[in-house]
Amino acid sequence: MTAFPAGTILGYPRIGRRRELKRALEAHWAGEIDDAELETRTAALRRATRERLAELGLGRDDSSIPESFSLYDQVLDAALAVGALPARFDALREPDGSIGLAATFAAARGAADQPPLELTKWFDTNYHYLVPEIGPETVFAPSSDRLVRQFVEAREDGFVMRPVLVGPVTLLALSKATDAAAPRHGGAHAPAFRPLDRLESVVGAYASLLADLHEAGVAWVQLDEPALVSESLPVPAVELAAAASVAYQTLGRAARRPSILVAAPYGRLGDDAWRALAAAPIEAIALDLVRGVVPLPTSGLEGKTLVGGVVDGRNVWRGDLEAAWSSLEALRELGARVSVGTSTSLQHVPHDVADETALDPRLVSWLAFADQKVGQVTTLARGLADGRSAIEHALAEASAALADRRDAPGVRDEAVRARVAGLSDDAFRRTDAARRRALQEDELDLPLLPTTTIGSFPQTAEIRRLRGRRDRGELSRAEYEELLRLEITTVVGLQEELGLDVLVHGEPERNDMVQYFAEHLDGFAVTRHGWVQSYGSRVTRPSILWGDVTRPAPITVRWSRFAQSLTEKPVKGMLTGPVTILAWSFVRDDQPLRDTANQVALALRDEIRDLEAAGIRIVQVDEPALRELLPLSRAAQPDYLDWSVRAFRLATGGAADTTQVHTHLCYSEFADVIDAIAALDADVTSIEAARSRGELLGDLGESGFERGIGPGVYDIHSPRVPSVAELVALIERTLQHVPLSQVWVNPDCGLKTRAYRETVLSLQNLVEATRLVRERAGIAGAVRVNG
Repeated sequence: MTAFPAGTILGYPRIGRRRELKRALEAHWAGEIDDAELETRTAALRRATRERLAELGLGRDDSSIPESFSLYDQVLDAALAVGALPARFDALREPDGSIGLAATFAAARGAADQPPLELTKWFDTNYHYLVPEIGPETVFAPSSDRLVRQFVEAREDGFVMRPVLVGPVTLLALSKATDAAAPRHGGAHAPAFRPLDRLESVVGAYASLLADLHEAGVAWVQLDEPALVSESLPVPAVELAAAASVAYQTLGRAARRPSILVAAPYGRLGDDAWRALAAAPIEAIALDLVRGVVPLPTSGLEGKTLVGGVVDGRNVWRGDLEAAWSSLEALRELGARVSVGTSTSLQHVPHDVADETALDPRLVSWLAFADQKVGQVTTLARGLADGRSAIEHALAEASAALADRRDAPGVRDEAVRARVAGLSDDAFRRTDAARRRALQEDELDLPLLPTTTIGSFPQTAEIRRLRGRRDRGELSRAEYEELLRLEITTVVGLQEELGLDVLVHGEPERNDMVQYFAEHLDGFAVTRHGWVQSYGSRVTRPSILWGDVTRPAPITVRWSRFAQSLTEKPVKGMLTGPVTILAWSFVRDDQPLRDTANQVALALRDEIRDLEAAGIRIVQVDEPALRELLPLSRAAQPDYLDWSVRAFRLATGGAADTTQVHTHLCYSEFADVIDAIAALDADVTSIEAARSRGELLGDLGESGFERGIGPGVYDIHSPRVPSVAELVALIERTLQHVPLSQVWVNPDCGLKTRAYRETVLSLQNLVEATRLVRERAGIAGAVRVNG
């Protein structure tokens, strides 16, 4: 057995330092490059990553560099590696039955009239994974040689890599049952099928994959099992631990396999799962010691390596290396060999803070992006090998940066803190919802089943070019804003022509729904190259929330006022909610999130006041990340739900009774937070439902949800144009669970990433489907407002 390296990372950003993967994928999907050219470009990206990590100090030949690259999504990769391709895409398999690019991208993005896999959030991050579909009929067998090919590719360049794959327990825990999955034999009261029921078959396929890797010369393989740290999955933690015991007893005893590292990132590994992994005949366990803790002593650790994840893979702060060193020393007391690692894959942070030449150098000194975190790992690994004295200078530098950050101007604003401290309970609530509803019905005079969109319209290449010309000084501010007014005029006119009931201004001035606000609020900084993958080719550039938050001036008012001047129909004022601004930023870690959320909420409260003064009658405060931040530990969830709901209510609590407050949530498992959604006290909530084919509707019906609700009927994360019949079916399915007077009709999310042609066709079908449902229900011409 080859010894595990002294330092490693669990994964690295795969989008590329300059978004090379994004550009290659989108060129391929547009037909501009073929399969071979896509493979050539992505191989070059992998080569550049390997060379960079070696330059930063990870070994070329000791398996310390993980092969964590994915063309689209790591969960999809694992599902397809064992053959779990939905039957609707079987015709796209290669002639030998393997799964190539065509089937992979069809599962991810849809094909013709076949919808893609459902998309949802990866634990409590802003990364989205594709939900595998597994049933009793699913045939498991190795179906992709991509891991082997990428290992061989690296070896030819002189690197010995550590292939990374989502582990079998997590793969099954995150999967959904296929439509064909029926109750087991035994009658109506027999338990329903669960993907975890297929554990034995899946483990057999993994054993075959490991044998293939062994034959290729792989020394170490990493199997990621974050499901073992979560208490928020449908499968109880005790069952997941038992499944891990079965899986790793079996895989560990396989005769032909590489050494196995099981990684448990994103939180504290539960006691049952810890004991199961410790007892399994595997060689190494990686623990998240940033969000988790050093586990209790247990038997079975003799001969194993424990990888202490003490370098934060989730945030961009330089971190406390003294505290990290203390955690590693505590881990050593368990009696196993200790290595140092990151708490999670570094896919959640940008590449290199050295690229950010426009940031304040003092702020830069507090930060660590992926490359700097690799440096922290190698520094601590040197300390483990040579003793603390070898790294004393580095520990002192990190501590000095923490002290400088604590004392810097802007980190604390006493006026902001006094305002938050002086809040009364009245600031967190509006008047009775029934009273508001009656007043809003009179004010807005909307039809039953009102149609709207979520906010953004397509951000065309021309809009992006205009923004670039402005940034380069090629357009004056006046010229740029006149072009934005022309775009808003076009978007409002298009919505009038389509026949939508509640309009939006399309948000052409916004580069991102969080960054735009960060650019207008004190306490934030924005990056130029800080891209992070959201899913597939989609990337985001999280802002850095480093100080107390204030709003120097109104942010959205002039654009909303201008759009409203173009139409008699109501135009929504569009704001991003406090929880989402936190979730999609790199947030300061030196005070409770509750306090930071309230600061942001007060800035939004002031913005709503100014929107109302400008004549805006509907304000949407988007909170798509509400479920995303839900802690994986059940014990921590009540406190989170309390402060997150209160922050939203603080932002909206000053709105007039006649102002209809909307919110939007997307791509999460909503059953866990259905009560919190109701507690937001929004007048209307729009929510993702199309890709999941309305799975949340039963939860809505059972919960007795009483406000306006718009379950999305158009999946904007796929280029497919839904048919009128498909949309009618989704609307009518909604009406089986929710009273007609509450239902709105809308897409799943904003239209920013879509092209205009598919957007117009889809919205035409949405309006026509709504007309048909109204006609069938005999309500054409009826009037009401929001439910």
